[in-house]
Amino acid sequence: MDVQRLGPDDWELWRDVRLAALADSPEAFSSTLEREQAYGESRWREWLKPAKGLKAVAREEQSVAGTAGVWVPEDRDGAGELFGMWVHPSWRGRGVGDRLVAEALAWVQERDLKALDLWVVGANAAAEGLYTRHGFRRTGESQPYPPDPSITEYLMRRER
Repeated sequence: MDVQRLGPDDWELWRDVRLAALADSPEAFSSTLEREQAYGESRWREWLKPAKGLKAVAREEQSVAGTAGVWVPEDRDGAGELFGMWVHPSWRGRGVGDRLVAEALAWVQERDLKALDLWVVGANAAAEGLYTRHGFRRTGESQPYPPDPSITEYLMRRER
């Protein structure tokens, strides 16, 4: 299993994986399949510019097993934020999530960021377990989950 960092020329791969993730797990993302299906090539390429952060896919030969991204929000005082984490259903439970989290942590280390944050939905015990294995802890900060405000999501952080 290899983890590949993507750039603007990989826009079709990123688009296909992102749309597959939104179709498979719409409740896991703050965006929608319909919204992102309408994006054109220039939007996808823009999203993959290195200045916009890390976009990575886990692959085994021609099969894409999962994806994740990291960006650096201005309101997080120098911490990166993991987003868009998704593992294809046929690859779940096989270490793909671990590989993607490790890649995100490596990217944060390379940029000398102080921490990596992420938001996890409270009912997603599998995701929270993955993040906890990698040293993330809940910070005490929470917010209503944007697609469904009746659900709470929690901020988790791992300091470098």
